[in-house]
Amino acid sequence: MERVLDPLVLQRRRETNVSFVVGFAIMVALFAVLPFVAYPVFLMQALCFALFACAFNLLIGYVGLVSFGHALYFGWASYLAAYAAKTWHLQPELAILTGTATAAVLGVIAGGVAIRRQGIYFAMITLALAQMMYFFALRAPFTGGEDGIQSVPRGRLFGHFDLSNEMTMYVFILVVVLAAFLLIYRIINSPFGEVLKAIRENEQRTISLGYNTDRYKLVVFVLSATLAGLAGSLKALVFQLASLTDVHWTMSGDVLLMTLLGGLGTVFGPVVGAFAVIAMQNYLAPFGQWVLVIQGVIFVVCVLVFRRGIIGELAYFLRVEL
Repeated sequence: MERVLDPLVLQRRRETNVSFVVGFAIMVALFAVLPFVAYPVFLMQALCFALFACAFNLLIGYVGLVSFGHALYFGWASYLAAYAAKTWHLQPELAILTGTATAAVLGVIAGGVAIRRQGIYFAMITLALAQMMYFFALRAPFTGGEDGIQSVPRGRLFGHFDLSNEMTMYVFILVVVLAAFLLIYRIINSPFGEVLKAIRENEQRTISLGYNTDRYKLVVFVLSATLAGLAGSLKALVFQLASLTDVHWTMSGDVLLMTLLGGLGTVFGPVVGAFAVIAMQNYLAPFGQWVLVIQGVIFVVCVLVFRRGIIGELAYFLRVEL
């Protein structure tokens, strides 16, 4: 039997696709121009954290699972990518794959434990696991302890492209991040993504329809961890450094703020939130210890004024999905 869709549903899907294409085109155009007016390393840092925030948003924004331990996947992928590039002398693409695979394995282990609980219990389990691995990173000999892994070589991509060149590195980071961004968009707009949204809205009803919600939650948890690991691996090559900051609980707090600031459950929100937070961290640095106070005030104002986040409020005003 041929499936017949409601005309209103089809129209809404077309409008969503159009708004996404327009938004994506504007984003790509901005990223193409920005290296000529801003510091490329700052842009690469923001892109890495934008991917991290998008991966986190896939879990919290579309399934409703609040993880306080996503620094575990970001940080350990950073460590393994840096170690593979510096000690094993792997090519950059192989080092990134090593870090990403590490995050995927950790995601399977942590997800298998955490998804058995809900709400605050889920959040506390993810935080506990992340902190456990933080102290392991502090003591493990190959991580360098408080010094971290420094002077990580960027190498030559596929043996041809010298990543020590800032513009070459920027183009590589941009291509990878945009590809991951499109993958996330495809996931949330697939039948799999619709089930995730159903779980977020009413898990018990989703179970009554015959879906194994634990399996869906585990899959999306691993996907989120893997993409977070990809972001951490890229960051290790950009800064040629992997440190304890990457696995500390404050990193999980930062990515949560990025997602909330940009717009929870929106496609472009985490990208905007990541750029806003990274810009504040960089350009407010001259204020010294007052940086955290200024950031706190800005966040409070944004939460009070932009209840849906920056992109969420913009989408509500324009009556489109972003």
